[in-house]
Amino acid sequence: MLSLGKVVLFYPPYDGPPLGAPLCLLALAASLREANFDVVMIDAAIEPNYLTRVECESVDALCVGISVLTGPMIRGAVEVATMAKSHTPWLPIIFGGWHPSLLPDETLSESFVDMVVRGQGERTLVEVAQALAGKKPLNNIAGLSWKNQGKRIHNGDRKVESLNSLPIPAFDLVDFDAYEKIAGIRKLAYATSVGCPYACNYCTDMVFYKRRFNALSADRTVAEMIDLVTRYRIEEVALLDSNFPVQLPRALEIAQGILDTGIKFKWTFQASTDFLCRMTEDEVRLLGASGVSHMGFGTESTSEAVLKLMNKRHQRVDEMYETARKAQLGDIRVTFNLIFGYPGETEADRIITFQTMSDIGRQFPNVSFSPNIFTPYPGIPIWPQLRELGVSEPKNLREWMDMPLGANMLPWLKGKELARLQRMLKYFLLNSQIYREQKKPSRLRHTVRFIVQTPIRWRLRSSNYYFPWELWLSNLSERIVLRRSLVTGQELPKESANAC
Repeated sequence: MLSLGKVVLFYPPYDGPPLGAPLCLLALAASLREANFDVVMIDAAIEPNYLTRVECESVDALCVGISVLTGPMIRGAVEVATMAKSHTPWLPIIFGGWHPSLLPDETLSESFVDMVVRGQGERTLVEVAQALAGKKPLNNIAGLSWKNQGKRIHNGDRKVESLNSLPIPAFDLVDFDAYEKIAGIRKLAYATSVGCPYACNYCTDMVFYKRRFNALSADRTVAEMIDLVTRYRIEEVALLDSNFPVQLPRALEIAQGILDTGIKFKWTFQASTDFLCRMTEDEVRLLGASGVSHMGFGTESTSEAVLKLMNKRHQRVDEMYETARKAQLGDIRVTFNLIFGYPGETEADRIITFQTMSDIGRQFPNVSFSPNIFTPYPGIPIWPQLRELGVSEPKNLREWMDMPLGANMLPWLKGKELARLQRMLKYFLLNSQIYREQKKPSRLRHTVRFIVQTPIRWRLRSSNYYFPWELWLSNLSERIVLRRSLVTGQELPKESANAC
């Protein structure tokens, strides 16, 4: 059967090593190919000449689809869309992904954007491509925002479809060797589910998925993961699920299914501590035996007052301890994400978090921490409050792309208060790194640690951070890890970490 046309899919550059090929584009490519379209996928992470490549492929394409996340990633999207419009002005440019879905009208206001695919895009993009190929109208395509003679039109939402009814992402399009060369490991990004049942006030997930949990069956998950691992010689699978163990029996069935195959590989995921705590010790050991090497948790704070402000009523401090303990039984590394500077947080709240987390780090060397300054992402429920507090909301794509993720844009966290928080963070992270170190340190590092460990603990207990001689001395032997990936636990590059 003859092809109905070619669709170009582009993933812009971003900070840090890639987890693997962009799963969002692979999912779109699978649905497009199933509908008899040719697909060219261009990932800037492995394509240094992506501008030239997009320009060449666009000449005979039906459209160019660009997936966009909030932040500096928008810069590459704008660059490519602007270039494509200048060289092929007739070519429709379609934006999709988290940021355009959360701000469709604002995104569509840009001259270089013709359409926005909102939310789950596999079926929507196929229908758009079919309409373009057959020169048919766009007004009946659910989940699409578009322009008609300069007027911005937002069609009705598309009904969410079960992941089980969608085709397997087009992993055969992936150059795994190219990603391995960059990341240093043969890794695969994969998702068994989307969505999370909780309604945290700072999280875009609840806005994007509306608290619905949409998951692949355990049987399909195990079959696909094992096939991909063996076919492409994968060493580690990084699950992109927002909260993998929401359905505990399913999560355990996946772990048992992987273990039963005898195929050895590492896999990692994100979760909330309450679900992990519902597992028995033997069930957590099962996770470890099946290959789980890391779990990331959005613990955010140990202050009850702040957790209430965040609407994290499901998050309990005792469960943080229990999560660390059980994970250690399964020989699983853990990263606890922390958020500071949340509206309404006081220094007393921060001290509680630092002291509690320091105690967890002392007891459980398998735990690492990834602290962040609160970032107001688009569409989150507390934006009305943030505006009242003086937070300047970006008004267009260019302003959003200049927003450094994790850096401070909060008017209530400035000057001496910000400097004090940054110093507290450094002491906290240095203390946790000293506790966590397993390898035999060099003589210099051992000496420095012996000298600074006791006064660091005293500073964290007393909240006295004047004259930071321990930090100056530690610079001789230590490099403080400022931020880690919740998916894999690996260190993130300095430019994407918060300014501390």
